[in-house]
Amino acid sequence: METTHNRKSNAGNLLKLLLKITVTAVCIWYVSGKIDFTKAGGALRNADWFYLLLGLSTFIISKVISAVRLNIYFKNISIILTQWDNIKLYWLGMFYNLFLPGSISGDAYKVILLTKRFRIAYKKTTAAILLDRFSGLLGLGLILAAYSFFVFNETLYIIVLAAGSIFSIIAFYFIINRFFKDFIPGFTSTLILGILVQAIQVLCIYMIMLALHVPTHHYSDYIFLFLVSSVVSILPLTIGGLGIREVVFLEGSVYFGLVQETSVIISILFYLITLLTSAWGVYYVFRNPLNEKGPSDEPLIS
Repeated sequence: METTHNRKSNAGNLLKLLLKITVTAVCIWYVSGKIDFTKAGGALRNADWFYLLLGLSTFIISKVISAVRLNIYFKNISIILTQWDNIKLYWLGMFYNLFLPGSISGDAYKVILLTKRFRIAYKKTTAAILLDRFSGLLGLGLILAAYSFFVFNETLYIIVLAAGSIFSIIAFYFIINRFFKDFIPGFTSTLILGILVQAIQVLCIYMIMLALHVPTHHYSDYIFLFLVSSVVSILPLTIGGLGIREVVFLEGSVYFGLVQETSVIISILFYLITLLTSAWGVYYVFRNPLNEKGPSDEPLIS
């Protein structure tokens, strides 16, 4: 019976992975047919590597802050990790999520590992992971609403986004207070850190635009597209958001009158920065992030 269940689970994971690969391939094919590769290649050749390295550095900082935010949720349910152990575990989760989609979930791995290690109920560890995700999404939404003031001229759009931002904060607090009271003490700090993470990732995009010599009067438009693409890439449609993010940049560049090749290059460079940062997590596949003496003895999700 258990063998049959495992086979069905593996088949389901394989199907999800194949669908992600297909959607990713279709998105990349669509984008590749819309841009001039000569222009795109020229933009890359003329890029300033100093600013690209700064962009990489700012992205890494944003991920460290993300890990600190998650650790606040862990502490709310008496999971006491040093910041260093927490960061190592966070990086391992990043690697699983980006490099092994459909076979191992980094979030699910953290739930199982911490539940067994600290003997905490699955519901609590799962809630900590999910609320961390939602707080990040809320921070993204708030930054997106702020940038709408710079890209939209219609007052109605601005009012709706501003009202939606206020409502989202109130609703998020109500949900935590009603269903997840353990996490109320960390509400303010995690909200602030969620906003800070997104603000630093916006800074990463600024560095990429500086590297590509993008005219300053287009900065707000590109940032707005980045924020929208970040929301869309959360949907589990492609591998690590690859493809779908580029489609958003491509189509958005038409709306704002931007250079399509530059838009797509910005998106690809951000993905490569994400890829390079997450790759370091492979080290902890072979060395338990909570026990440096050897590989993890905890089961992985398959």
